[in-house]
Amino acid sequence: MINKTPHSFHVPVMGTGYTVESPIKIAHYGISSVVPLTDHYLIEHVREIHSKNNNLPFEPVDNKDVDARALTIQKYLDLMDDLVQKNFEALKKSDFNQESEIVKYFDLLPAGSELKQKYLTMQQSEGEEKEILQKELREEIQPGKIDVNIMTKLDGVNFDDNNEPLSSEYNDAHASLRGFAKSKVDGSVVLSAGLNPRLYGYMANFDDFFPDENGYLKKRIILKVSDYRSAMVQGRFLAKKGLWVSEFRIESGLNCGGHAFASDGFLLGPILKEFKDNKDKLVEMLFATYKDALKQQKDVDVEQALPTAYTVQGGVGDADEHNMFLDYYNMESVGWGSPFMLAPDVVTIDDFTLNVLKEGKEEDFYLSDVSPLGVPFNSVKGNWADIEKQKKIDTGKPGAACLKKFLQFNTEYTKYPICTASVQYQKTKIKELKETITNTTELKAKIDKLVEKACLCVGLGNSVMDHYKLKLPKGDHGVVVCPGPNLAYFNKITSLKEMVDHIYGKTNSLFNNDRPNVFIKELTIYMDYLKDKIDECKNEYTAPQIKYFNTFKSNLQDGISYYKELFSKGDESFKNMKGKVLNDLVKYKEELESMFVPQPAN
Repeated sequence: MINKTPHSFHVPVMGTGYTVESPIKIAHYGISSVVPLTDHYLIEHVREIHSKNNNLPFEPVDNKDVDARALTIQKYLDLMDDLVQKNFEALKKSDFNQESEIVKYFDLLPAGSELKQKYLTMQQSEGEEKEILQKELREEIQPGKIDVNIMTKLDGVNFDDNNEPLSSEYNDAHASLRGFAKSKVDGSVVLSAGLNPRLYGYMANFDDFFPDENGYLKKRIILKVSDYRSAMVQGRFLAKKGLWVSEFRIESGLNCGGHAFASDGFLLGPILKEFKDNKDKLVEMLFATYKDALKQQKDVDVEQALPTAYTVQGGVGDADEHNMFLDYYNMESVGWGSPFMLAPDVVTIDDFTLNVLKEGKEEDFYLSDVSPLGVPFNSVKGNWADIEKQKKIDTGKPGAACLKKFLQFNTEYTKYPICTASVQYQKTKIKELKETITNTTELKAKIDKLVEKACLCVGLGNSVMDHYKLKLPKGDHGVVVCPGPNLAYFNKITSLKEMVDHIYGKTNSLFNNDRPNVFIKELTIYMDYLKDKIDECKNEYTAPQIKYFNTFKSNLQDGISYYKELFSKGDESFKNMKGKVLNDLVKYKEELESMFVPQPAN
């Protein structure tokens, strides 16, 4: 990766609050993590907390300021950058004594790291040689990156005091981007949830996204993508604006946390193979467009492509899988997300939710319909938000108070957008359903599906509020949690040190022994997803649906064939997982072939 850190993993974004302060906790150890920029109200709370904890002045941003969102984000990122640098400088100055911060930095490094090897050499040295090596080690270490995440589709329009729409630069995602672009952070923005042409074009207004006289990008672009075509389309769009993609972050469609963007049955392994086979081709194609656009727009000449990294995340669970992604698929870093939700010294999480995640079994983690966006959302049974939501349903008052308004996109009943999880929408919709549906079974099913929607805007940030014992927003809503299904196999509350040891294979005590391989788990999730989609049709299929189901099944079958060939090879990357994976493939191949999929009429 750009300015590559010494680690081969990163901590992806989680929710709107779980990783909101992670860089302050772990960046001084050389570990990069991603800060969510969705909830600027929550960010302001966290900025105040860290300002006061560090005896720094705090001046609140006026929420009535038209640019409050961008200002809040900029001020917080500047503070975070200061604190990371402060922590890192203190670490660099600490003695090479047992339990010191600088020793912890080197203890966390993977065994194959050049820095780690040099550190081990220093430990065996004496006298002047030891002092020289210690000085060199202090100069060579660097902190992890402060990266940020923007969901491109969460770009709602904001309104002035007269209820007139503000210009697009004040849209939610635009303002978040502006806050990041104007901050002093040297990091990347992770763009997720697909192409937003207006937002992508807006990025070209900020000089930090363009190379300086040395060809260096202070602000970099990471595209989170689910397949090669998406990388190509979005990369070309940005290249035409003179904007370079510094990293393609490939994520499993379903074997991940948060919102799940299912592919048409394309599995992670074949997707990674396509990237592996075409990495150089993609960079060459993008550079041809980028070079001309940069010359035209900024009068800057570049002779060769800027660095581009390829990384992966979604469902990884042990050192063998981690190394497989690095060694066989040539990924430069692997994202470890949900397992870190059990490490309170990495994420910010309330005690209730932490315990729910620790105790959760495989059957408790599931794809839900709670998101007002209408996109599948990973959840776990027994979470605080579901408990609060059910209380309202039981008293005949479903729906949430819409306080932060980040997910207001529905205009079915109103001139201005509202959220489908809101009291206003659900009350209106239930009244309409009761007036139009006479079948009681059908009516109940429709209402049950409707009231499942939850307030993510407030709920995903309440973990931070409860952790710091701050007053929860009016209406409460509880805590929404968004773990990936992989977390079902991790069974203890842990720490940064223990989790990093697990990632690098120093320990293997964090998860249950019956955990399936990352590829197998994703396959089974996709098979369940297909079956559920077929069942939803209740034997009433349209021609497009039948075509979709058959294409989906065919892609899964192709994926199984790819895995069978892959794991049958004698490649060193698969030696510890080969036997079990091949046995599982036989079972799931038979199960898939016997699955009912409606066929087109002759």
